[in-house]
Amino acid sequence: MPTIQLSATPKGNGYQATVTFPDGVSMSSDETYPTIGEAIAAAAMKLLDMPDRLASLDRTGD
Repeated sequence: MPTIQLSATPKGNGYQATVTFPDGVSMSSDETYPTIGEAIAAAAMKLLDMPDRLASLDRTGD
């Protein structure tokens, strides 16, 4: 089963959200968030903007 990683890394006075896909491609937010929880939630929401990438996981995720 493919794994998508949601992470938050310190940046400036907050945290930056990152989504990492099984093929190693990662996308980080331009914004920073005041808490780790908000950054992780933002990374999860970012997935909703990528329905094609998520659909491709179903085709290759056996």
